[in-house]
Amino acid sequence: MGDDVPLGALMGLLVTLLVLSAFFSGSETALMSLNRYQLRHKAREGHRGAVLAERLLKRPDRLIGLILLGNNLVNFSAASLVAIIALKMGGQPAVALGTLILTLVVLIFSEAAPKTLAALYPERLAFPAALIYYPLLKITYPIVWLTNVASNGVLRLFGVRGSDARSHSLSQEELRTIVHEAGSRISNRYRRMLISILDLEKVTVDDVMVPHNEIIGIDLDDDISDIERIVEESEHTRLPVYRDNIDQVVGILHMRRLATLAQRSFDQDALIELLDEPYFVPEGTPLSTQLVQFQRRRKRIALVVDEYGDIQGIVTLEDILEEIVGEFTTDPGDNDDDVVKDGANTWLVDGTANIRELNRSQDWALPTDGPKTVNGLILEMLETIPKPRTCLKINGYPFEIIESDDTRIRTVRVGLRIDESTPNDA
Repeated sequence: MGDDVPLGALMGLLVTLLVLSAFFSGSETALMSLNRYQLRHKAREGHRGAVLAERLLKRPDRLIGLILLGNNLVNFSAASLVAIIALKMGGQPAVALGTLILTLVVLIFSEAAPKTLAALYPERLAFPAALIYYPLLKITYPIVWLTNVASNGVLRLFGVRGSDARSHSLSQEELRTIVHEAGSRISNRYRRMLISILDLEKVTVDDVMVPHNEIIGIDLDDDISDIERIVEESEHTRLPVYRDNIDQVVGILHMRRLATLAQRSFDQDALIELLDEPYFVPEGTPLSTQLVQFQRRRKRIALVVDEYGDIQGIVTLEDILEEIVGEFTTDPGDNDDDVVKDGANTWLVDGTANIRELNRSQDWALPTDGPKTVNGLILEMLETIPKPRTCLKINGYPFEIIESDDTRIRTVRVGLRIDESTPNDA
């Protein structure tokens, strides 16, 4: 039969087979290299190639069976054709040379080059290929099905089952990596917001609450004139009301309700009638959980208590939202003067400054898995209250104690980070 076919026709058929081999090899790599989430997005937008590619990839065993069926059929046919061409051109000795040349051609032009191209531009090759593979799979389904049954049977002999395949769901850390690598597709502001949302599980109410000693509230044991002054000067919308100290909280006052006292006498009893029941949450509650609880209970403020029931601070809905979007209000309770520029590369920091807020505002990397304030961080490191001019290094940042007393550190000087790998020392 080969003697009746012109040599030019055989060469043309061989080139066609090599092109088909390149198509099968490249399209396989392209389809398997597709980003599953970009593919799903394009499929939802109605992209025809993406829709078909997603359907094909739901059963990768069938897709691979189809591609291998076509690729092997083409390659074996090309090998037979090369043998015929070699016999026509040079007889038996030329067959071995033709096999060697075909191997090099297939390796370069039908395997390496198309697969490299497909890995670089998977969507450009995968979507058009899906338009061909989808109907082709329908036509060859019986053969592909038999092939899959046989191959899956072999895999079962080695204890491998299709149900063991991992899902394509992302872990929290993987999702964080994707957000970081989004590049210019997501603005820096939105990227920070997304990362903050993912980090809500790691942040607790202790990290963002107003501590016990900074709580502004109304003491019912005070004179009515003192209570009126606190109400007039306060710029908070809600204030805790207590007797003697914050641990004896009575309720939460919403300032708008004071308007109902316009026609009545302002006294402690009238004030108590306006109070909402206090809402308590345990310390260590993740912000993600507390955000849901605020929404479920329709609350905006909660008192944080320890295991003994003592109040440790106050957390508000605004505190959690600011953890996500950053500072969006000017709160008179904010520590705007906690950090003061002291030199080219040094800052004076108040001992009560919150470490998380310092890291966010100054772009520092002080440890946040322990104490919440600079004072607590240094005391934990030294295990004593240091004298002024004591120097130490924490996470690569040089600290110098500027002012302290018998109970706490009041002011420290912090310099630029020196060496991230240098151990903490005093």
